[in-house]
Amino acid sequence: MFPKKLKGDDTIKLSTRQEQIIKIIQENQPITGEAIADKIGLTRATLRPDLAVLSMCKIINAKPKVGYFISEAKSNEDLTDKLMSIKLSDVKSMPIVVNESTSVYDAIVTLFLENVGTLFVVDNKVLKGIVSRKDLLKATMGGGDLSTMPIGVIMTRVPKAVYCTEDESIIDAAEKIIEHEVDCIPIIEFDNKNRMIITGRVSKTNVTKVMLDLVK
Repeated sequence: MFPKKLKGDDTIKLSTRQEQIIKIIQENQPITGEAIADKIGLTRATLRPDLAVLSMCKIINAKPKVGYFISEAKSNEDLTDKLMSIKLSDVKSMPIVVNESTSVYDAIVTLFLENVGTLFVVDNKVLKGIVSRKDLLKATMGGGDLSTMPIGVIMTRVPKAVYCTEDESIIDAAEKIIEHEVDCIPIIEFDNKNRMIITGRVSKTNVTKVMLDLVK
């Protein structure tokens, strides 16, 4: 059933026949009222009240001499529902990790070899910090011996790090990526000592791939 939310807390629950009509339109749009009636095995007059309800709820629209189609608002609602149902545990990637003693030079090499934009600094899987391409660029421009400079000096430490948990949705991750202007976010879980254990990563690439898969 597709409940249609109205203003306030009122909700209209669609009937089984109305749900059937929506499915037929989704699979055959644009489609005429007569064609919908034929597929269900009823008359056009019998379906008129159902079509009127769906139109008033802005679930479907109609064009004269063309037929019925799913409204843009309903399509957007469906897309949002699908995105909210996709959890990060289902789409996460493996994190590329280093430790605090790793040199900036070795971190840069790792970044290019792994073809990623973010490294995660860990100690026995416990997240300690994050290093981005921007951090590494600043370090190279600042001078100094990159082969002896530890990555721990330039990383963003955990208290300031943005993160997600596996039960958050791909929409939650996208919002954090945009809000904090980062390319990648660690996915973590808390152990019994309330330490952040890194279990994966989600990046702009993950978000884009999910969107493309839904479009296809």
